[in-house]
Amino acid sequence: MDFGQLQPGAHIRGLDTGGIAEIIQVRSFGPDALNLVFRVNGKIGERLLYRGDEIPFELVQPGRTYAFDADGALLRLVSEAWRLRLAHLFDPYLAITLSRIEALPHQITAVYGAMLPRQPLRFLLADDPGAGKTVMAGLLIKELLIRGIWNAA
Repeated sequence: MDFGQLQPGAHIRGLDTGGIAEIIQVRSFGPDALNLVFRVNGKIGERLLYRGDEIPFELVQPGRTYAFDADGALLRLVSEAWRLRLAHLFDPYLAITLSRIEALPHQITAVYGAMLPRQPLRFLLADDPGAGKTVMAGLLIKELLIRGIWNAA
């Protein structure tokens, strides 16, 4: 960067530690000195520069603060991932909704009324033959995985 680029309206990185400075006024003191008046984050500053002091500065092209030119497919993927991550907050029986089973009332009561609220306790799931112990264990594991409470590694 050289003295010729230090013009009013230019944005310079490195002039002030507060961030990118916008030059408001440039006053020349001969061929080797400039007095700069600049603004950083709404605060006005002033600095006297000599030839050779401008080397560490970088001219920054002002851009838009918010741009809507991102990849739409990637945005949809990320928003869908967040929707699935937070789905258990809106559907308290999410494992049943996502599974292709019809859980019986006693299975729902056991999983969502007794086992899930008492985490991180361990359970011995014992019931009559044919009562659906495998379904209850599957629902519990799936619900713990969805909520991020249990890692299946």
